[in-house]
Amino acid sequence: MAYYQQGRLTGLGASTLQAIRNAEAGMPWTQTGRRGQYAAGNGAAMRIAPFAFYPATTRQTIHDTCYLTHQNEDAYAGALAVYMAIRAALHYTWNGHNDLLALLLPDLPDTNLTDRLRELSAYPPDATITEAARLGNNGHVVNSVPFALFCATKIRSLGLTRLLQQLIATGGDTDTNASLAGQVAGALVGPAELLQRLAQLPEYPWIKEIIARTKRTVL
Repeated sequence: MAYYQQGRLTGLGASTLQAIRNAEAGMPWTQTGRRGQYAAGNGAAMRIAPFAFYPATTRQTIHDTCYLTHQNEDAYAGALAVYMAIRAALHYTWNGHNDLLALLLPDLPDTNLTDRLRELSAYPPDATITEAARLGNNGHVVNSVPFALFCATKIRSLGLTRLLQQLIATGGDTDTNASLAGQVAGALVGPAELLQRLAQLPEYPWIKEIIARTKRTVL
């Protein structure tokens, strides 16, 4: 709420914006989130990445973080899938050559998102980002998260720049999909190049402050 009131948040999704405004009105956090099919957005999945770096994170943590804005099982499954994918990269159980999607499936709840991941996991190894996008790549979490995770699996063959170029060329929710794919792929290949590019952004002084503060806790 403080960042929102200071004008430091831009491009908020409808569910997150609604949750912030509900919180401003005094609602408890358990009631701020959007419910039903319109809560199946990708906002919770996009912001879950930092939790992957904290060993104390549990499924309940992820559920509650998602529940703040998106009270929907697919939205939760999407956030959990991104969290698990980053953890797999950090612990090198996913090395960029084995099947990330198949690795995630056994530990995800039975949702429409899990069905989509299963469908993409069955694609041949040489399937392209363009082919995966035909299943959907908009802001609906069932389309966005599986597509972004599929794109992340191409990091070894394409490299980060070509991966993002091909992802963006397919259209859809390009900024969030690129963010999700970059979070997962970046966790695997290392942060040096990503941090260098981050430093070129006009918002970097604010971002650097957050990185410095959280690094002490994570490390």
